[in-house]
Amino acid sequence: MAISINTVYQRVLAILNKEQRGYLTPQEFNYMANQAQLDIFEQYFYDLNQFSRLPGNSTEYSDMVDILEEKISIFETTGSTTYANNYWPEPTDLYRLGSVIYNGSEVEHVNKNEYLYITLSPLSKPTNDFPIYTRESSGIKVYGAAEITSGVTFQYIKNPANASWAFDNTTGLYDGSNSTDFELHPSDETEVVIKVLQLAGVIIKDPSIYQIGSTEEAKDVQQEKA
Repeated sequence: MAISINTVYQRVLAILNKEQRGYLTPQEFNYMANQAQLDIFEQYFYDLNQFSRLPGNSTEYSDMVDILEEKISIFETTGSTTYANNYWPEPTDLYRLGSVIYNGSEVEHVNKNEYLYITLSPLSKPTNDFPIYTRESSGIKVYGAAEITSGVTFQYIKNPANASWAFDNTTGLYDGSNSTDFELHPSDETEVVIKVLQLAGVIIKDPSIYQIGSTEEAKDVQQEKA
């Protein structure tokens, strides 16, 4: 389940050609494509926060909270790192940390200053059955009866992988085997095109192209609120 990088590129080029507004090189497109993907991805969380404050829609398939959670679920993953230098490094593709898991159980998160008080009390001291973790700039520390250095995994939301449109050096045609599609939900294909057009208007220095994208974006927002 992904959005074809080639489909988006061809749609963007078709609109630019129709408007006679210039041409985007693959390098320019890839830069804008990834910025567009990141903007839409981060908007999921802002929108989820906003819609969570509103009364839900009981109609199946149309509740915005459910729709956004479905889109975000694409990026939910589990991974592990290698304990080093007294810390568990966070995954390199981490966007938001969900849970720290040790031996199949979720580890409780505490602030670093709370750790000092917790460990001073015999009743609240962590054990291997009820471990805790602190999160610091250098990484994560997990404590049971002693500091835990193995058996830790992470459940988290990852950043989207970089999208890339590649071409064959001989023919100049699209090379699907070396390209990477967008990881966004398929329903956001039009939104990706709109975002790329907005960015293209800045690169080409043509305000009318930005306006095309902004007009279409406004239509989408209006439809969501309807």
